[in-house]
Amino acid sequence: MLKPDNTPSLDQDINRREVPALKTHLMVLGQDGEALFPAGVADMDFKAPQPVLDALQKRLDHGVFGYETVPDGLMPALINWLHIRHNWTVNKSHILRAPNVLNILAIAASLFTDEGDGVIVQPPVFFDFYDILHENNRRMISNPLILNDGRYTMDFDGLETLASDVRTKMIFLCNPHNPVGRVWTKSELQKLGDICARHGVLVVSDEIHGDITFSGHKYTPFSSLGAAYSNNAITCLSPAKSFNIAACCSAFTVISNDARRTAFQVENSRLTVNKNNAFASVAMEAAYSAGAPWLNDVLIYLEENLLSVRNCVKDIPGVELIDPDGTFLLWLDFRGLGLAPDDLTAFLRTKAGWAVTRGQAFGREGEGFARLNIACTKAKLAKALAQLEKAVENR
Repeated sequence: MLKPDNTPSLDQDINRREVPALKTHLMVLGQDGEALFPAGVADMDFKAPQPVLDALQKRLDHGVFGYETVPDGLMPALINWLHIRHNWTVNKSHILRAPNVLNILAIAASLFTDEGDGVIVQPPVFFDFYDILHENNRRMISNPLILNDGRYTMDFDGLETLASDVRTKMIFLCNPHNPVGRVWTKSELQKLGDICARHGVLVVSDEIHGDITFSGHKYTPFSSLGAAYSNNAITCLSPAKSFNIAACCSAFTVISNDARRTAFQVENSRLTVNKNNAFASVAMEAAYSAGAPWLNDVLIYLEENLLSVRNCVKDIPGVELIDPDGTFLLWLDFRGLGLAPDDLTAFLRTKAGWAVTRGQAFGREGEGFARLNIACTKAKLAKALAQLEKAVENR
């Protein structure tokens, strides 16, 4: 199925099992999971933008894949994207490359905290934050988000108390927030930044979902707030989510503080993680240079899928949607069903045919919830919603 401009339609049903896609792999779905709705892993079922596909094909046709430097156009494409799309002017010398966002988080924790130091997280939050802190022998300091009338906010009073502990050195910020879908406002980020600056807590901000926001909401890069904020921040960026190229791209970190950036450069060199991949470079440059029309279409499609979920869930007793500001990941509240966390997972899997991410993976605050990926075809989502509706009705 092609659109008039000869690019694949977002309604095209693509068999993810033709490649070893994680979301459809048995390590995620289990041996008996082939028939499940695979909506756990955070990637899209949509083909990458046509300019990305064309650029990769051109690079493949060249046929020589020796060592390469960073293409001259990559950094300007990224800088222009951040400026045009998000009104953030970034100095090229402040940008470093990294294999992925998780690598940036791990190096930041290793470089700028010591074993036993506290790092604040705001659960329910991306589960890999916990793994990074555990594997680096850092103490996880929990500053849970507050859920009130179906909307999450930050606990700033709690944050102030935790940040004032001299043993607390860093916060992992998720902006926009995975899994609750909050796109933090400028004033919220400023308040967090002011608290952290007062107490010498370094802000490490995972902003991989920044390009995916819904109507009426605007992503604010933390470091775009001003020099006082950017000087106390490490920002993690990647086009992985925005253009569905997680398997063939890398990441960037923006560090305006000279001493921290130098330390990061030295560590990158020590770990030899500052090498180039030709296909990643090509894919990222093409995405940032020519991927905007595709992303705009995806955002419209996602909002339509969100509306479908909203309309369906409002008629299902015991299930509530935490209405998101952005990301293609929805946070659903199943606590009204009265099921224990493991029983909820089993119910969704065996009765509704859903393979989603269980809420407790994001911290105990996620018990009774589940994360749903809606970056799939309308037809696939409609079938899954009908299955959920029937499962709850039968129960």
